[in-house]
Amino acid sequence: MIWRLLTKPSALWCGYGLLMLVAPWIWTSSLSLTMLTQMGVAIIACLAFNVLLGQGGMLSFGHAVYSGLGAFFAMHTLNMISDGSLSLPVSLVPLVGGLFGLLMAALLGYVTTKKAGTTFAMITLGIGEMVWSMSLMFPGFFGGEGGISGNRVAGQPFLGITFGPGIQLYYLIAAYCFVCTALLYAFTQTPLGRILNATRDNPERVEFIGYRTQTVRYRAFMVSGFFMGIAGGLGALNFEIVTAEVVGAARSGAYLLFTFLGGAIFFIGPIIGAVLMVLSLVLFSELTQAWLLYLGLIFVLMVMYAPGGIASLIMMNMRVAAFGKWSRFLPLYAALAFAAFVVLAGAGAMIEMIYHLQLNQALGPNLKFMGVGLNAASVASWAGAVAVLVAGLAMLEPARRRFAARWGETQAEIEAVIRQREAA
Repeated sequence: MIWRLLTKPSALWCGYGLLMLVAPWIWTSSLSLTMLTQMGVAIIACLAFNVLLGQGGMLSFGHAVYSGLGAFFAMHTLNMISDGSLSLPVSLVPLVGGLFGLLMAALLGYVTTKKAGTTFAMITLGIGEMVWSMSLMFPGFFGGEGGISGNRVAGQPFLGITFGPGIQLYYLIAAYCFVCTALLYAFTQTPLGRILNATRDNPERVEFIGYRTQTVRYRAFMVSGFFMGIAGGLGALNFEIVTAEVVGAARSGAYLLFTFLGGAIFFIGPIIGAVLMVLSLVLFSELTQAWLLYLGLIFVLMVMYAPGGIASLIMMNMRVAAFGKWSRFLPLYAALAFAAFVVLAGAGAMIEMIYHLQLNQALGPNLKFMGVGLNAASVASWAGAVAVLVAGLAMLEPARRRFAARWGETQAEIEAVIRQREAA
């Protein structure tokens, strides 16, 4: 009964909103508030990007263009409010960014969506590089290498709200995040959202029943551009500076990578990916210089063993739990986790020693990894790391085989139960 209540859509939405309300009172440090604020912006951007990737099957390599251009236009609007030449509440500035993102998506998307598949991906890459180059060629709009800065404490305060304190800005972003999440979910239930899924799965049949796939892709592209622009406007308010980096390939690649890691085929996947993106870019990057290498390895492993992303793993386990069979996997998960931790310890020690020798040699050979002192110039440290790695791999393979066998048995039992219910 409790499980059914927790999985009801109304309970999930209430929990989502409640978590946003209480999050800054649970994680109270300034770093936590900064990360929560960035997570709200990233959730909107990743969900908007997934309108193309997950729902439409359109791989875009330059979708940061629309969040970036929305951010630049939002910053110009904010400066006009500060100068007194425009009377507009600061809380509506992200909507201005969204409308500009929609406009640019309507202009550029008309050309982009004429093709699908690999051609579409290459066109988006070319447009992304073109806009990034223009950001240095037109300093009047883009601000050159220094970008454009502004002050979000502008205009007349409303009920004492100036958006100067971080907590006020957080709740503004949280409100936008919740509303945009609800609207994007509602979009998936509309006829356009449904036919977009059909266009992804079988474009020939969509054409056969009377729809133009180019029109469907184009309208979805504009929807995505609007919400990307909102994310860009919120990012402009958050950082109070916009540079050429926001339209660059690195930002577009981050949206693609983390949306895929979260799980593009599930609505909750981009939300998970957005949280991981902020954790990686803000927190994980400060813990180790090799964070991009670890991220790349995780991405390769996910592509090989869980192409549906983290959300697919969660949904598969929820299916098992719904049939009351998840408890049998607890010892197997514990064994897998321990073996994976040992493998990570051995491989990570070697990676950290290599990076230390290449980048921090002037600091001496000594370093710490997972609380253990290592000497990058010592044979003993390398031998120990190799031994730990080999031991972890020796434990991981048997644990994986046992888990795979138990998983197959459980899925067969679940299918048998489903067939019995259908027969009854």
